[in-house]
Amino acid sequence: MRVLSLSLLLIILSIISLTIGVGTIDWVGLLSGQSSEWMLLSTSRIPRTLALIIAGVGMSISGVIMQQITQNKFVAPTTAGTLDAAKMGLLIAMVFVPGLALTGKLFFAFLFTFVLSLVYLKIIERIQFKSVIYVPIVGLMYGAILASITTFVAVNLNIVQDVNAWLIGDFSGVLTGNYEVIYLSLPAVVITYFYSSKFSVVGMGKDFSKNLGLNYLQVMRLGIFCASLSVSTIVITVGVIPFLGLIIPNLVSMVMGDNLKKTLPVIALMGAVFLLVCDILGRLVIYPFEVPIGLTAGIVGAVLFLTLLLRRR
Repeated sequence: MRVLSLSLLLIILSIISLTIGVGTIDWVGLLSGQSSEWMLLSTSRIPRTLALIIAGVGMSISGVIMQQITQNKFVAPTTAGTLDAAKMGLLIAMVFVPGLALTGKLFFAFLFTFVLSLVYLKIIERIQFKSVIYVPIVGLMYGAILASITTFVAVNLNIVQDVNAWLIGDFSGVLTGNYEVIYLSLPAVVITYFYSSKFSVVGMGKDFSKNLGLNYLQVMRLGIFCASLSVSTIVITVGVIPFLGLIIPNLVSMVMGDNLKKTLPVIALMGAVFLLVCDILGRLVIYPFEVPIGLTAGIVGAVLFLTLLLRRR
């Protein structure tokens, strides 16, 4: 029932997203086959809406993977240095291979995200008292270190503006021909669904997983691979989107529990709905100008995150 309701809401929001913009669409002309109307729809509006849906699904699924692996509800790409690792990979690509194509930059972003996420997991393994709040705080510190290194290198090479262009999530530049790389996050979503039962077992702890005969290390690395692939493709395409991977899995978990086989479709749909709502608000609040979705999602996400913190306490 929840899946059906969210699916209908997603369809409604997608239609609204297609109709909003500075350039108005003449639906009569569209139905009569006018090329200018179809060009606006196919070149800008449809790619943007598809990118919003895929990014919402990918970031929310990445969040739930990291929460299961770390056994902590407050760990997500925002609070584990994952986004900062992707930005560092982009910086390395810009410095050493400046003329690299988008897929090449994606490789660097993915490589750094994957490796540095494994480093973060090694760090929290050595924490003796894994408090609900302490683990994400360590992740925020880890991310701040990565961000400071990236900023230091960018300042010294006078490319701060180029690096900062990736910091704020923005879908206004999504057009046909420059967003298709985001589709690479879809295989990670599919893999996550088929391995959802194993990720649920991993979320119960290393010893418990091994007692059930599960290859804990292999499943953990697969989870990091899926999360890293999703995050890096989204950052490459639209930039950083804060809090999405943190709040959506928690909201669903509070209502439906932690059975990933049952909750994953709801998490994916809610992530897409959340991002569409934030994007629509950003396009309307100072119309005809636009507020970047990184700002609207950050404001809404910060309020919900503080609410979750107070509830956990």
